[in-house]
Amino acid sequence: MNGNREILDWLLEGDPSIRWQVMRDLLGRSAKEYMPERTRIATEGWGGRFLSLQDPEGTWGGGLYGPKWISTTYTLLSLRRLGLSPDHQQTRDACQVFLNYVYHDGGINLFKSMKSSEICVTGMLLSLLSYFKIEDERIDGIAAFLLGEQMDDGGWNCEVPNGATHGSFHTTLSVLEGLHEYASGAAEPIPLGEAVSRAHEFLLRHRLYKSHRTGQVFDPAMTRMPFPPRWRYDFIRALDYFQFIGAPKDDRMADAIDLLKKKRKRDGRWNMNSGMSGRIFFDMEKAGKPSRWNTLRALRILKWWEGKT
Repeated sequence: MNGNREILDWLLEGDPSIRWQVMRDLLGRSAKEYMPERTRIATEGWGGRFLSLQDPEGTWGGGLYGPKWISTTYTLLSLRRLGLSPDHQQTRDACQVFLNYVYHDGGINLFKSMKSSEICVTGMLLSLLSYFKIEDERIDGIAAFLLGEQMDDGGWNCEVPNGATHGSFHTTLSVLEGLHEYASGAAEPIPLGEAVSRAHEFLLRHRLYKSHRTGQVFDPAMTRMPFPPRWRYDFIRALDYFQFIGAPKDDRMADAIDLLKKKRKRDGRWNMNSGMSGRIFFDMEKAGKPSRWNTLRALRILKWWEGKT
């Protein structure tokens, strides 16, 4: 990769979860070269810390979805983003518990107060079940449930039971990430092409973070760069999704790319932004400081966008 050697060296001084992704995504190293770094996630650094905090009962934070952000769901989502091996038995066992909450509608309902499966949560849990290679025939049904909940505009919205008529950025991206993991891991996935294309068009029509009606920023929080994103949508999470799946570049992504470039500091790095309030086990990085996570994500997005090798 053409770029600043000093920044690459700085990234390679980081956590194993950073190092292996730098080697794969920025340096183009082979799996044989980066896998030893990826293996270290289970015992060292942030990954090792998350795994050590598991409850004796097999959960994290004493619950499946709450308290935020130390629950089982959000800890496993963080471990997935770190790149913990999908074969890691400790997390595979934890994921199995979610199948106890498959609802009669085919989705997953963790909440006694709800009369239907929560779409955003189902999307996130599909990503976990698929990433960690849980084999169960009900997972096809979970994907089918999500397809059945897609709205006319191509998006998804967990507030449909409360009257929502327009897709949600947050729910749509969580579902897309879940469907991608499902399609990547299932032996014979159900057809997703048309639904995924419609959802991509939904995001592109909004230029990834703007109102399709006014062209103005839909929510200023979407222009921030926290990590991990939890359930919240932001522009860099969307760009990183599109680069990860190798999507065709579209001119309607250009505004988000320009925003990403504007956020780069003079030293070539990107800072961390604060995320949503809630309980956390520990900070991976401090808000307002140079961020290896954001610099890694930004550089691989720009590499994809600019076609550099």
